[in-house]
Amino acid sequence: MVAVPSGRVTLSDRRTRSTWTVEVAPFRMSAFPVTQSWYARVTGLRPSSVPGDRLPVEGVSWWDAVRFCNALSEREGLTPVYELSVDDERAAWDTSANGYRLPTEAEWEHACRAGSTGARYGPLDEVAWYQGNSEGRIHAVGGRLPNSWGLYDMLGNVWDWCWDLYDAEVYGTYRVLRGGGWADEHWSCRASVRRRSHPTFRIDDVGFRVARSGPPTRP
Repeated sequence: MVAVPSGRVTLSDRRTRSTWTVEVAPFRMSAFPVTQSWYARVTGLRPSSVPGDRLPVEGVSWWDAVRFCNALSEREGLTPVYELSVDDERAAWDTSANGYRLPTEAEWEHACRAGSTGARYGPLDEVAWYQGNSEGRIHAVGGRLPNSWGLYDMLGNVWDWCWDLYDAEVYGTYRVLRGGGWADEHWSCRASVRRRSHPTFRIDDVGFRVARSGPPTRP
């Protein structure tokens, strides 16, 4: 897990032409997207369309991702963050819990930028797998350069599920996706780009990474 410092990030939405600023508290984020081998160790499942231990897990819904977070928390003796209804129609975040969770989209963008202010934290071909260099397929995590905070694949390879609703008034339960994927054009692989998907959908270029609240604890 990579320690992400506190900071301020300004998010934007092209559809509504709106911007909003969010204060981000320090937190921790996995250096890589959750891999197929990690997902299998925790859940016993391998849902991805293209098998490979070091490939990001994909074909997972938002609900799959939050259930993974709770299962990983329980596996490591931590308090699960999410209170989930039996029918997977409601999810509540217990902010006092110390377990694993999805990042908020503000946390995601703050972590992606790593102090940079441009569209990307480095030259696209050096930091991301996207349509221009992926050869039409997903790639193992860590194959491109990380950002300055040590986070890999924040752009390209697979989109990351975030905790947030995209726009509840217009899109209901649709959740936010960030980062772009291996099949996307260059304009989708930018720190500010927002995409949405229904929380039950499973897509072959959508995965996730995990976060935990608070700075690292000292031994």
